[in-house]
Amino acid sequence: MPIATISDAPFDHAAFLANAGLGRTVIELKPNQTFFCQGDKADAVFYLQRGRARLTVLSQGGKEATITLLSAGEFVGEESLAAIMGLRLATATAVNACSALRIGRAEMVRVMHDEPAFADIFLKFLLARSMRTQADLVDQLFNSSEKRLARILLLMAEFGKPGEPEQFIPPITQETLADMIGTTRSRVSFFMNRFRKLGLIDYNGRIQVHKSLLNVVLLDQLPDHNSQKPKLKLG
Repeated sequence: MPIATISDAPFDHAAFLANAGLGRTVIELKPNQTFFCQGDKADAVFYLQRGRARLTVLSQGGKEATITLLSAGEFVGEESLAAIMGLRLATATAVNACSALRIGRAEMVRVMHDEPAFADIFLKFLLARSMRTQADLVDQLFNSSEKRLARILLLMAEFGKPGEPEQFIPPITQETLADMIGTTRSRVSFFMNRFRKLGLIDYNGRIQVHKSLLNVVLLDQLPDHNSQKPKLKLG
């Protein structure tokens, strides 16, 4: 009977993503520190082990926009796996204290090739992100700014995932929320005050999102919500 060797052991993707190793380094970031900046060489993928981060882009005119928020269990920097190594198209910044695994491009390509189970996990992540991006685009095109704000607050509170039914979201400014939904800070302030008066959220230093806010997104149960929708020009 052949003797089992270490190489015969099944690949443990959880251990791979939790620990440093060949081509992998665990990094710790403080709030507002960057994983990478727009224009940097795209030479690694990052796996967020703990904390929250955000992805932003900067226009040639100097205007910054937030693309998305990231939570533990997500990858960022997947553009480094392109056939021809290019430059970062966005900046990834820690929102709060973060731990992340930096996986060098060569090691990421190797494990994707050698471990089909890991490649399957990464592909599912890419598909989920693609679907989220499409949903964000539809949200931006067709929903009111008030409904877009409700949706982003629910996403940040991670409703639909295991945990408490009412959660505090990570610290975020009204300016960042305004960037994410395509409106002004004053409109975000107006909507936030309205949500609080209706008992949909609470905030006193930290924002707590209540499950009832789902009704705004799923059922349009908000007085006069149609008044906030953009008017379409016909003809």
